Amino acid sequence: MPKDATVYSIDSTTSRTDTTRPSLNDQLSAILDEIRERIVEADEITLDFDGKLHVHLDVKGGEDVPLVEAKLSEMGDGMFSQISRGATPNHPFLHRVSALVTI
Repeated sequence: MPKDATVYSIDSTTSRTDTTRPSLNDQLSAILDEIRERIVEADEITLDFDGKLHVHLDVKGGEDVPLVEAKLSEMGDGMFSQISRGATPNHPFLHRVSALVTI
């Protein structure tokens, strides 16, 4: 007899049919699209997951770093926190702004 890996709710309907929440991939794509649209100063945008989701924005001009930090802090109803500056690995002429992402 094959095993059924589908999760059912108490009323015998599958739990996935009850949710209207977008997929994780759609959520991450929406985050990246919004950042690309609103923070044009960022030359490269990456997401990183190490138990927590982080966004990294690499900027060429050091004078743009405070502007990028300010724009990031205003986006997404507080979705981005712990905003920090740092070096960009293997790119000595770029400046990195990183933040914790809470979905």
